[in-house]
Amino acid sequence: MAEVLLIKGNEALAEGAIRGGCRFYAGYPITPQSEILEWMGKRMKEVDGVFVQGESEIASVNMVFAARALGVRALTSSSGPGFSLKQEGIAYWVSAEIPGVVACVQRYGIGDGFIGAGQDNYWQAVKGGGNGDYHLITLAPNSVQENMDMAYEAFELAEKWMHPVLILSDATIGQMVEPCEARPYKEYDKDQYDWAVKGTPIGEKNKVVTDKTYNEDIDGWNAKYLAKCRRIIEEEQRWESIQVEDAEVVLIAYGISSRVAEGAVNAARAKGIKLGLIRPITLWPFPRKAFAELSKDCKALVTVEMNMMGQLREDVMLYSKCKYPVYAITTAYKVPAVDDVISFAEDILAGKVKEEEVY
Repeated sequence: MAEVLLIKGNEALAEGAIRGGCRFYAGYPITPQSEILEWMGKRMKEVDGVFVQGESEIASVNMVFAARALGVRALTSSSGPGFSLKQEGIAYWVSAEIPGVVACVQRYGIGDGFIGAGQDNYWQAVKGGGNGDYHLITLAPNSVQENMDMAYEAFELAEKWMHPVLILSDATIGQMVEPCEARPYKEYDKDQYDWAVKGTPIGEKNKVVTDKTYNEDIDGWNAKYLAKCRRIIEEEQRWESIQVEDAEVVLIAYGISSRVAEGAVNAARAKGIKLGLIRPITLWPFPRKAFAELSKDCKALVTVEMNMMGQLREDVMLYSKCKYPVYAITTAYKVPAVDDVISFAEDILAGKVKEEEVY
């Protein structure tokens, strides 16, 4: 019989990582993700892992780089400005093809911002975040269970592609408490991969490890990386479609906003309004294939997101190839309300809403 836990979202993410084989964690406390660090501090010693509260986010991300290079499944986590400080280190993960995992529990606000809910790390998460041409494989949980499941899966996904994985949660999902089915512990051998840095027996030739982007032909590395990105795009798009087959207005939302959007779809359908929902489960690769499911009767797409500028809206326009008007419900630090979403859809159908320029 499966073990069911009544657990907070952040704790579920940490527990999922541990059960998925994570045995090294380095991080720095920041609201609203500090429970990940606290849970790791308690649990790592119970599973013979290593926990480090680094002196900074920069130190922590580089500790994870080192641990992962040794073959150990390793995690770091942060939020808002702390996630920003990790970007240079994460960019190094990409260039070195280090399959590390990072979690960002989003909060609202520019600079140090606020400690409350938000979804304004989207651009940073899916457009690279640091220097250079790259993306992160980005997973977007919308429940405590998905926090656990995505953390549990993230290391194997990263190792499959030799590419970092980001779990982009948000403060509401991270702080809510729900029942969660715990996953079985995975066995993991840190020495199984030939890319892992490890010693050699006395008398055997020592192993030489170099940074590929400096020691390979750069044109060859670039071509290989782009080809890998195209394979990821083709194979890893994930989404959930809810009543889009005949929908006249289709919502697009992730994280906590997607749960409100699903509630709006159900309530609108009860009133005879043909509302649907596409929930991206991967934010990169963005589920562009989902738009092929839309009805010929679809009149508009609407993103529902907790930021000021409609960050998700740009990608919806891009990946729907601008076939439909695209609007955004942007609630900043407030969790959107079901009734407001329905009213907005009604106003679109009545011709009362104008499509705005993107920022």
